[in-house]
Amino acid sequence: MTFSPAPFSLNAVPEIHFGPGRAQALAADVQAVAPGGSSVLVVADAALVALGLAAPIQRALEAAGASVTLYAEIAGEPKAAQIDAAAEAARHQGAEAVIALGGGSALDIGKVAAAIAPAEEDAMHYALAANPLPARGIPSICVPTTAGTGSELSATNVFANTAGKKLWIWGQETKPKRVVLDPELTLTLPPHLTAWTGLDAFVHALEACTNRNATVGNSLTSHKALALIAGALATAVKEPQNLAARGELLLGSAFAGIAIDNCGTAVAHNISHALAGLAPVHHGLATALGLEATLAWSVKTDDGQFAAAAKACGLAGADQLPDWYSDLMTQCGVARRLPEAFKIFDAATLASEMRAPENQPMRRSTAREVTDADIDRFAAALMTLA
Repeated sequence: MTFSPAPFSLNAVPEIHFGPGRAQALAADVQAVAPGGSSVLVVADAALVALGLAAPIQRALEAAGASVTLYAEIAGEPKAAQIDAAAEAARHQGAEAVIALGGGSALDIGKVAAAIAPAEEDAMHYALAANPLPARGIPSICVPTTAGTGSELSATNVFANTAGKKLWIWGQETKPKRVVLDPELTLTLPPHLTAWTGLDAFVHALEACTNRNATVGNSLTSHKALALIAGALATAVKEPQNLAARGELLLGSAFAGIAIDNCGTAVAHNISHALAGLAPVHHGLATALGLEATLAWSVKTDDGQFAAAAKACGLAGADQLPDWYSDLMTQCGVARRLPEAFKIFDAATLASEMRAPENQPMRRSTAREVTDADIDRFAAALMTLA
């Protein structure tokens, strides 16, 4: 006798606390994850510090009796050296809790630093699962200020080595004890970053429910993420102070983070990681461009997964997804253009990066077989944007 639906498993989800202004209660969150703890390391994006978003949180923690150290040497994509510096700051301080505040870079750096700080090894010791993570790290709390990566709910953490190559550290040990979703913290995100990060979250949700790893249990989360992001992204870009849209986008990003934590991504992320291996590019932009270049190809062999995703977006069928997605990018003002640094590269170089060992899991998980000819064609399409 066959069983339907197919068996599946879902990973643990940290405690999630959502609400406008919720970040002002972080002192209580620290006590919840580290009872009696009074030494807190805050890992934050440098841009947030410049905008003054980190200061109220630091003051609230100090008013509650915490000793706070701020590590904010973070700009651009996360780097191994930044993880190591944050972990050393935690050791030096004797941190009893780590708060990661910011976009995906700050969240990944804070999560991994908290996980490895009790040991003396650097981040590269754990890269690509070369060695197991410490069994017990410093309790962490993630507070995202962008609605994109979903890193606050994912066990995958991406960073670059000294040569600029994108690597990853994976492990349930890196997940935070608690996630605080406060849409007020996203109100100052500029329109172009709102678009790029929001599209990144959309791709997470879409790939998680349409790739080879997709399950009926995870698709519930993916489809809700798609519906929230599809309904709120353009509004959040055009009306930055629209708190309702910001809240829906933040929730959609979080749900998409849960989705990729369980089922991973696919070919659009193979492309974006390959692009990042060549030159600096915002991950959200690269992923958005990667999906646009591959979506029409993907839906041609749909087994029903893309049709279900399209329905979640309010569409009648999978064949409508490519044009609808391109229109969403246009509504959000996304320029189909790679940074100037890519002009020195050709399609063959990008194709080689797409074939790199570290990018093969995303290629293999794609529902439709990605042939070498497909890679060459996708790489050529992307490099016309340089």
